[in-house]
Amino acid sequence: MKKIILLLVLFVFTNSFVQRENAYTTGEWIKLRIHYGFVNAGYATLEIKDAVKNNKKVHHVVGKGWTVGMSKLFFKVEDNYESYIDKETGKPYQFVRKIDEGGYTKNQEGFFNQNKNTVLVKDYKKKTEKTFSVPEEVQDIVSSFYYLRNHPKIDKLKVGESIAIDMFFDDETTKFKLKFLGREDISTKFGKVSCMMFRPYVQAGRVFKEEESLTVWISDDDNKIPIRLKASLAVGSLKADLEAFKGLKHSFKIKVK
Repeated sequence: MKKIILLLVLFVFTNSFVQRENAYTTGEWIKLRIHYGFVNAGYATLEIKDAVKNNKKVHHVVGKGWTVGMSKLFFKVEDNYESYIDKETGKPYQFVRKIDEGGYTKNQEGFFNQNKNTVLVKDYKKKTEKTFSVPEEVQDIVSSFYYLRNHPKIDKLKVGESIAIDMFFDDETTKFKLKFLGREDISTKFGKVSCMMFRPYVQAGRVFKEEESLTVWISDDDNKIPIRLKASLAVGSLKADLEAFKGLKHSFKIKVK
């Protein structure tokens, strides 16, 4: 159960939002606090840096997740997810996945060839290389968040409507669907924030199954950043709340301080 701490944030936090133009910029940094009630379980961050790939300036997104306190003693998580994203098309050039989740480790890099619709995955733990065929417009787990934040349909969705994308994760492409549940004002440490609510779904057998009750709230403004995530578990619920941010491209709207 605790293994989903980082994946909850990075899978949803990087896949729950969909391509409006200019929702983010270099220097954006977001931090989420993961908790059971008042007990801190861990933190997750996403930061946008500048880099160069294929002789082009790209966004280099670095996502990190880690457990703290008693959670760290019982189930240590130290995860690093990265993506290099074309600034114009939103397509990924490369991803990095280096994780340690209670002793379960992975150390991989993926290199996308968007012209041939392939991705070369180098597994440094297994010392293997394999090329996979992928659909056009495929995203990795991190680039999905930024691709989706700019999606032209996100502000036009009606309750019950969904957006779907192809995402490459764990050596296969899976269909990720996001269902719009409506709008809600929620109280945060920053004040009351207007949010859009979504229910993410993935193909059966993946990390999150349809029967698992997972809800995501994102800011109903031009930033579309995650404000809250909630997963209903067998014993209580796991939550992640926006803890800190800086470098947002647009002003962060608060209704009541």
